[in-house]
Amino acid sequence: MQALENHVQEWLRLDQNSETRSEIERLWEAKDYTELGKRMNTRIEFGTAGLRGRMEAGRARMNGSYIPIRFRPNRPGLKHSKDLTIIQASQGLCEYVIANVTDAKSKGIVVGHDHRHHSKHWAALTANVFLQNGCKVYLYNGLVHTPLVPWGVKYFKAACGVMITASHNPKDDNGYKVYWENGVQIISPHDTGIAKSIDENLEPKPTSWTYGELLTSELCVDRTEEAKDMYFMAIGNYEHLRNLPVGTEGISFVNTSMHGVSDPFVQRAFQTFGVAPYIPVEEQRLPDPEFPTVKFPNPEEKGALDLALATAAKDGAEYVLAQDPDSDRFSAAEKQPSGDWHVFSGDQLGTLFASYIVEQYKARNADLSTIAMVASTVSSKMLEVIAKAEGFKFVECLTGFKYIGNTALDLVKAGYEVPFGYEEAIGFMFGNDIRDKDGVAATMSFVGLVSSVRERGTNVREYLETLYKRYGYFKSNNGYFICYDSAKIDAIFHRLRNYPGQEKGRSYPLTIGGLPITRVVDLTLGYDSQNPPTYEPSLPLSSGHMVQFRAGRDQDEARLMLTIRTSGTEPKIKYYLEGTGSDETKIVQFLSNVVEELGRDWMEAERNELLKP
Repeated sequence: MQALENHVQEWLRLDQNSETRSEIERLWEAKDYTELGKRMNTRIEFGTAGLRGRMEAGRARMNGSYIPIRFRPNRPGLKHSKDLTIIQASQGLCEYVIANVTDAKSKGIVVGHDHRHHSKHWAALTANVFLQNGCKVYLYNGLVHTPLVPWGVKYFKAACGVMITASHNPKDDNGYKVYWENGVQIISPHDTGIAKSIDENLEPKPTSWTYGELLTSELCVDRTEEAKDMYFMAIGNYEHLRNLPVGTEGISFVNTSMHGVSDPFVQRAFQTFGVAPYIPVEEQRLPDPEFPTVKFPNPEEKGALDLALATAAKDGAEYVLAQDPDSDRFSAAEKQPSGDWHVFSGDQLGTLFASYIVEQYKARNADLSTIAMVASTVSSKMLEVIAKAEGFKFVECLTGFKYIGNTALDLVKAGYEVPFGYEEAIGFMFGNDIRDKDGVAATMSFVGLVSSVRERGTNVREYLETLYKRYGYFKSNNGYFICYDSAKIDAIFHRLRNYPGQEKGRSYPLTIGGLPITRVVDLTLGYDSQNPPTYEPSLPLSSGHMVQFRAGRDQDEARLMLTIRTSGTEPKIKYYLEGTGSDETKIVQFLSNVVEELGRDWMEAERNELLKP
């Protein structure tokens, strides 16, 4: 109790925002210690490349008060949403960058923002902290898509970058995504170093709360249009898209920006490649932080594409394209001859893109042994099989583009060209210029794929079927359980590592779906059952819970791969399940049975009161 009171008093001492101060004061006066504990007992941590959380007062939150009003792009920054967490994070980041990047002040920082509540204001606060420390600031003017920040870091040779966005999270969340000087999201040791620096720089400077000098300082420069021009020049030169717009004649596309920032960027991309304009989903085309037509503005979520599919049906379009609100992720659907729609999974798109790119290399008689592709360890193993069959290098890494991007850079240093990387959560990386997921580049790559298969007299789904017949069927069944109690999540994973009915000590489950488990890799504890005598895994450890299981019998054709992990940004236990074999129908049924067993026996979902989406 004393620790909580100390946190509250320290917060009230530092916070200059009357609204967020009053939130905490009301909770304290009401003796709502449970809610105060959630907001105050821990500090919001650097997770996936920075900060992300709910917009509320408190050490564990993104602190701007959530304001349910319609966004107007030209509206000035929200002056009453002065934010302590953003200032503290920026002060710590600035001090760390100056100490660890040569000539950081002259190299500067790239800052961008999306359309969410407080995003514009927080971008200005971030820029101001760096400006007050004598650093050059490339502050983007207006709304930008997330890939423009890592692009700008590389193009301007900046010391770091910050994008204010919560990507596809619900409307009451926001975030602070950090890129290092290599243009990739931060990883260790920088994440822990920045967190330590934030803790050492919690006292806001008097000049941190206002940002009038951004308009007059010579250190704050606006090169937004130049960055956009060079970005589109770069993606316009992607080798695998060199044939566009050939093959797109007569093909109609519907595009949804999911109430986000992507529409003008995708429009310009279509113009860059000379492809006829798409049909926008008007209800979702303009930026709106209220996301009025979708509870979760994520193209992966059930129902998120309903408006786009309805628009396509009304206008007779054959394809639906979708980006998430900050336009770094991509999804697509294709109308089938039967009239039904096939929505492609992230793994299916990853496989399609990889094969499409490999075909371009083979058409040029390129040496495939000089290229490499990257995928996260929870993504489909089909890319690994394709790599072995076609003769290029495949590397897997931990989940997240901070790992995919840095792995790609390591491969480039080793002499490989890395034209593609992906993760199953509809994130795709193309070319040599942006080592991060890019929804605009993915959109045009899908359009290129459509044009390619159309010229052969087939469609994308049929092309995918030829890949399955060539390399084997790989079917996924991914999902998650929702749990807001971190102690309960820890208990569930403790039980998995000490499964009932077995010997004491490290004793994971022995079977899943009736198949014997042949390998366990625990990337939390650092254990790989097939790597004696040390039993150390080849992949680096995960900051959260993450355990992988492989199952199968030598005499059986079916194989199973299961990864269970916690989310770094959401209250979820995620599972990634993939089965392989020659009979698609049997694999699908088998995976459905495994999901039921996973929830009933492994997670004990009913007893633990876990929720399903």
